[in-house]
Formats: sequence, C-alpha cells, structure tokens
Amino acid sequence: MVALGVLLHALGGFAAGTFYLPIRKIKGWSWESGWLVNGVFSWLIAPLVVASLVVPDLRGLLAAVPPATLGWTYLFGLLWGIGGLTFGLSCRYLGLSLGYAVALGFCAFFGTIVPPIYDGKFGALLGNTSGLVLLAGLAVCLAGIVVCGVAGMAKERDLTAAGTHGVEGEFSFFKGVLVALFAGVMSACMSFAFRAGAPIAALATQHGVSDLWKNTPVLVVILAGGFTTNALWCVFLNIKNRSAGDYLGCSSAPTLTNYLLAAIAGVTWYFQFMFYGMGTTKMGAYDFSSWTLHMAFIIVFSNLWAIRLGEWKETRPRTLRLILAGIAIVFLSTLVVGVSNYLGAAPAGE
Repeated sequence: MVALGVLLHALGGFAAGTFYLPIRKIKGWSWESGWLVNGVFSWLIAPLVVASLVVPDLRGLLAAVPPATLGWTYLFGLLWGIGGLTFGLSCRYLGLSLGYAVALGFCAFFGTIVPPIYDGKFGALLGNTSGLVLLAGLAVCLAGIVVCGVAGMAKERDLTAAGTHGVEGEFSFFKGVLVALFAGVMSACMSFAFRAGAPIAALATQHGVSDLWKNTPVLVVILAGGFTTNALWCVFLNIKNRSAGDYLGCSSAPTLTNYLLAAIAGVTWYFQFMFYGMGTTKMGAYDFSSWTLHMAFIIVFSNLWAIRLGEWKETRPRTLRLILAGIAIVFLSTLVVGVSNYLGAAPAGE
C-alpha cells in the first residue's frame, strides 16, 4: 500500500519535473501566451476530460456538492495559483537551481507541518515511533533541499567564473528568499485545497468512483481556481505587452507547433496532480506527508533533467557531486517517510 503511494508520487514528481521541457521549445511567443495556452490544457481541459472518464456523472456529482465546500476548495486553489506565479519570481531573483530548492523547500515544510498543527495533532506525532520517524524523514528532506540549494549557488559561481552564464544582475538573495517564502506558503495551499475538497472525494466514492480516483473531481475545482489567478495575470500581460496576437498567428512564430507544445506541456503538468491525488489515497494515516514526497520528487527529477540537458556541464566536479548528493538525500527522505507509514499502519505489538 505505502509502496504504491510512493510510486504514484514519484510519477507525479516526474511529470512536474518534465512538463517544462516542451515549453522550452516554444518559439516566437511571449512567456504569457505560452503559459496561458499551457494553463488551458493543464487546469481546464485535462482535469475535465480525466474526471469525465472516471466519474459516471461528473455534472451531477458537482451539483450535489455543498456550495461552501466548492467555495473553499476553489479559494484554496486560487491562492495556490498565486504561489505558482510568485514561484517564478523567486527563480528570477535566485536562479533556477537555488530558486527551485528554496521555494519547494518552503512548500514541503508548510504543506506538511501546518495541517497537523492546525488540527491539533502535531503533539501526537511526538508520542509515537511512526510520528518521530516521519519528522525525521522531513528533516532529512529539508537537509537534502539545503544541499541542493548550496549546489545551486556553487553552480552559479562556477558558470559566472567561466563566463558562460550565471545569475543575472537581478540576483538578490534577500528578496529571493522573501518571495520564495511567500510562494511556499501560498503554493502549500494545494494541500489545504485537497483537505477542503475531501467531501467531494467522499461523494465521488458514493457515486461509485474507486478509491484510487476519488480525488479526480476535487482537482477539477482546485485547478479552476488556479486557472483563474494565472489567466488574469497572463491576460494582463498580453494587454500590457501587446502580445495577444500570438494566439492568432500574427507573427512569424510557428503557431500550430507552439499550440501543440503548450498542449503537451499542459497535459504533462496535469499528470503531476493526477498522480498526487491517487498517491494520497495510499499513504494511510499520514497522508499529509504526501506533499513532502511530491516536492522531493520534483526536486529529484528536475535536477536530473538539468544534468541530462547539460546545465551542469560547465561546473566543477565538486559542484556536480553536491547536486547528486542533494538528490540522493532527498530520495532517502522518501524512504524514511515510507518507513514511518509502515510503522503507523502496523498493528500494535509488531
């Protein structure tokens, strides 16, 4: 059970760490145009298509959900969308490697620790072996994130010294950490969105949806909120930068190819939370640790892709060893969290 949950979270992390590759291939469009088309597929089309396939009567199911539940789920999705936007700003100030490590570190911390504190259950974690092992796993995860961050800073120094690349003049560690803190807090609202949408998942099982897919209709509501935030911002930038013509092929850009690449990226991005929603159903009593696993696997796969694409080829061997060590430590943390779930599920006396 736990092993399947970890595997599903790994698949979600792989999708999250991979989706940006097609976006990198988009040519001649402004960032906001590619991001909005990507968002239409990832936050609207893909969730609705998948939910329609696994939920017998999606429209009827959502109509039966209490308005308050829909409202809170949508609101947390909207707040999560703000975190996604400011996450990009943190990377602008810190660089990609360090920005990912710091922002996702805050996401993992707040998304995992705050729910049990809010529920008044944090003290209970300190009173049993499985809870202590879980906290140890979180500590290992944060240690791995710190190592990835150190490697990211070393990478920027190496590339700057080599005259190849480096963090641009906008680099500001203080601003970057503050923005990353805000992004982490807001992005962690995804964890709260799933909690707010729990009645939707429960209703889905009553409608005959299997336990593995019960979070699929929840994602429809959450991602609608995230789409609202991102769409408003992208449209604002389209107007400000006069880039709305991208959608109509008003430039020499390969319009159809760009649409296809953005669509592939969007569907791939959606898979991260589809697998995340499936994984949470297999994590037992400590399903709140799912968010940490999700963040950990994103860091692992995004950095592995960075290595594969040669983003670290101009760095010193010591820097490359640092990032590999960070990835290994983060992966180790997932094993520790898995052990904690096993201990929590084991009958007393075992």
